[in-house]
Amino acid sequence: MNMKLSVIIVNYNVTQLLRRCLLSLQKYIREVEYEIIVIDNASTDPSWQELITEFPDIHFISSETNGGFSKANNQAIQTAKGEYILLLNPDTEFEGFYMKELLDFADAQPSFGCLGVRMHDAEGNFLPESKRSVPDMFNSFEKLFTNFKKNNSKSYYRNDIEENKVAEVDVVTGAFLLAKKAVYEEIGGLDEAYFMYGEDIDLCYTFLRNGYKNFYYGKVSILHHKGESTIKDEVYLNRFYGAMQIFIDKYYKESKPVQYSFLKAGLKLRHQIEKIRLK
Repeated sequence: MNMKLSVIIVNYNVTQLLRRCLLSLQKYIREVEYEIIVIDNASTDPSWQELITEFPDIHFISSETNGGFSKANNQAIQTAKGEYILLLNPDTEFEGFYMKELLDFADAQPSFGCLGVRMHDAEGNFLPESKRSVPDMFNSFEKLFTNFKKNNSKSYYRNDIEENKVAEVDVVTGAFLLAKKAVYEEIGGLDEAYFMYGEDIDLCYTFLRNGYKNFYYGKVSILHHKGESTIKDEVYLNRFYGAMQIFIDKYYKESKPVQYSFLKAGLKLRHQIEKIRLK
């Protein structure tokens, strides 16, 4: 059998969550020839190394430095043997025997870019970043400055698509992103200019710009312990808003200067508001 799937997980100081993630993969991935590659991004907590003996079938890579999420994924993917790659967060858990169903769906799409699934947190709340639009002036302002959620609107979070439906979307989340390895490499993979945040939006947009289609597969769900591995501090804010700045510099500065100046001002203002809130 050919290797069908390579699951790529970037770990950073979340050993217990990673263990639960790996156990869920081993429990639920059936009928598929697959491998798991874990790349540790220079964690300060060395306890992840205990997992090397605990999970002898899993390929562990230790990165000397933390060059960010994009760089680590790209490095691990170079060693991947699967026809498909699944970028998966270590703070997620599979909840059913659905991997083959997802791969069969992907195989049936003539110009498959990537696919994401329905995500919910530990309390069972749906996570709206499971299905999104590409950021533009209007939906970015809605996200940055309002809390309203219009139903049936093609807003930043695609509220017009029901949670448990299957539909084409612009953007899915990097916490669970299935793609063909050859297509991923053809479009250049994750942009390493992003350290963390924003790189999944950029990748999805790059698929679209190259004529591929992205899908939200709401029939199946994963648990995402969202934010448990994230400390909301000044470093986080600088990375998050820095990522959005990279995105608009890349796609709007030359082609849409008016939108660009609005978005730049909006990001700056929102970043300042968040900084004040921290104090």
